[in-house]
Amino acid sequence: MRACNNAELPGRRKSFLIGDQAVGWVPDRIALALEKRPEIRCLDDRVVLDEPAALPSIAHELAEQGLYRWRGEAFDVRVRSDGPVLARIDRGAIPSFGMQAVGVHVNGLVRRTGGLHMWIARRAMDKLLDPGKLDHVVAGGVPAGLGPLETLIKEAGEEAAIPPSLAATARRVSSFGYAMERPEGLRRDWLYCYDLTLPDDFLPRPVDGEVEAFELWPIERIVETVRNTDDFKFNVSLVLIDLFIRLGVIEAADPL
Repeated sequence: MRACNNAELPGRRKSFLIGDQAVGWVPDRIALALEKRPEIRCLDDRVVLDEPAALPSIAHELAEQGLYRWRGEAFDVRVRSDGPVLARIDRGAIPSFGMQAVGVHVNGLVRRTGGLHMWIARRAMDKLLDPGKLDHVVAGGVPAGLGPLETLIKEAGEEAAIPPSLAATARRVSSFGYAMERPEGLRRDWLYCYDLTLPDDFLPRPVDGEVEAFELWPIERIVETVRNTDDFKFNVSLVLIDLFIRLGVIEAADPL
């Protein structure tokens, strides 16, 4: 939990505003690139964009300059995860702009006579971020124009061949955010967490190549893996700790 909240804000960053709305934090290298654009005003402690519609082209220009990798997937820009959409920006630019991204994570639970089990995914080795790490059966960022549940249903089919009718039974159980320094920049993510009870005879299947394989683990093995290793992708562990506390598997003060 400390590792996922290791960012000091503002740190060596300037506030990034759309109009009068603060939506992110930019380091000096991004601020220097932005100040060349006519839609941008660079002040002592902040960078202001007066024309929200220009943000996609600005972000693309900075990607072409090699400041970050272009992902080709638009995300909505908001002050808060549930606030109005102010603009859109490519997913690859979000950490460099220090903007909040919204994601969904799904605990794929299977209740057996031998105890609670959960489907675990292993990320493909060619993934840009955290290749080979353990992950949830379904997880993904919320793209522009979609809400969390819509994203969950879409990702469930694309990643694990879970039919929409089954994915739609997922129950939202919690949400939380963090601010983390990562190699790709500042991650300010807000996660919506869901529990999805899957039939005992259902087998998730990799579809889009983002997952190498799925394994069904008893909850005790998952607790010990989170406790003793860093095998899970960093934010997956946060969602799992929330699950452990809700299930009473661990106490809130338990030193994982």
